[in-house]
Amino acid sequence: MPSAHPLGLVLLVVAAFGWGTNWPLLKVLLRELPPMSIRALGCCIAALLLAIVARALGQSLSVPAGMRGRLVLASLLNVTAWMGFATIGLVWLPSSEASIVTYTAPIFTVLLAWPVLGERPGWRRVAAMLLCFTGVGILFAGQRFDVGLEKLPGVLSVMMAGFCFGLGTVLGKRMPLRLPPVALTAWQVGIGGLPLIPLALLLESPRWAEASGTAWALFAWMTIMPLGLAYLAWFEAVKRVPANLASMGTMLAPMFGVAGAAIFLGEPFGPRQIAALVLTVSGVALAARG
Repeated sequence: MPSAHPLGLVLLVVAAFGWGTNWPLLKVLLRELPPMSIRALGCCIAALLLAIVARALGQSLSVPAGMRGRLVLASLLNVTAWMGFATIGLVWLPSSEASIVTYTAPIFTVLLAWPVLGERPGWRRVAAMLLCFTGVGILFAGQRFDVGLEKLPGVLSVMMAGFCFGLGTVLGKRMPLRLPPVALTAWQVGIGGLPLIPLALLLESPRWAEASGTAWALFAWMTIMPLGLAYLAWFEAVKRVPANLASMGTMLAPMFGVAGAAIFLGEPFGPRQIAALVLTVSGVALAARG
């Protein structure tokens, strides 16, 4: 079983922190601006900022001809499909239910990593996954989840987001892109964000001029942290830790989200949330041991 590099674990936590803390802030932002539009515009701006940083650090933005196809595929799986399918699923599902289904991604990653990468899950990884899913299950236990055929398109759409993200994680290990880290992130976020633009134009009618200063501040945070630094940390973490561990690490994100909601929105943080946090962290720690 491949071992986990300590820096990879730190980067994994940074990625989970960036994505998780965006949850409570996104709740506020979505009161004024629609989800697909802010993600499409955010990706474009984040890619531009990352490209500027890459050049300032002396990193080349040139992509060898032999890597261009793989770069486009990785971008479509890690960014376009992940955000696009998850957002489309919101047409049929409330955000709370969509969040629950999204965390099928580690299952797909583990299933794909076995035949593609030879990462056969040992008893520790299986036990770790059970701990993580128990933790996330406890976290969402207080939320209502109604099952019905009318919601099936939403469930399938969000599950497809999880599958694509898992596939992108595994292929990123199987066929790594040898590009400087900031430049690579700029390309993936930029290419991945482009297909979201026509979807946003087709599905939504944002009123940018009516957005408040608070909304623009939250949009700036979303652009810099979840779409910029968190993706950068994620792509670098995947290089250093096994694919199934990386995917399980994403389950720390809702824990950061709940903590952030307690701090910024005054939402409850009691025994249930603490138990969920302990179980999920324990699961990731167990997976990190091999």
